[in-house]
Amino acid sequence: MAENIQDKIKGYRTAPFDARFPNTNQTRNCFQNYLDFHRCNKALSAKDQDVSPCDWYQRVYKSLCPMSWVAKWDEQVESGSFPGKI
Repeated sequence: MAENIQDKIKGYRTAPFDARFPNTNQTRNCFQNYLDFHRCNKALSAKDQDVSPCDWYQRVYKSLCPMSWVAKWDEQVESGSFPGKI
């Protein structure tokens, strides 16, 4: 199964269609993938498992989100003032 995930990540070009976010505005999709990446890392790290499946979320949010937002969110996560629940 890990090989299948790795193959998908290698063939990745841009964020695929997500039925949860059908509209043109992808702001919520961007934010949700950012949260999912950090939640995935946190959950798998706590179990001492490989976090490489989380790379999918990171690639998607980096494709959708402006880097200025990501930089701001990263600063907020480090300082403990991030508004989302990770």
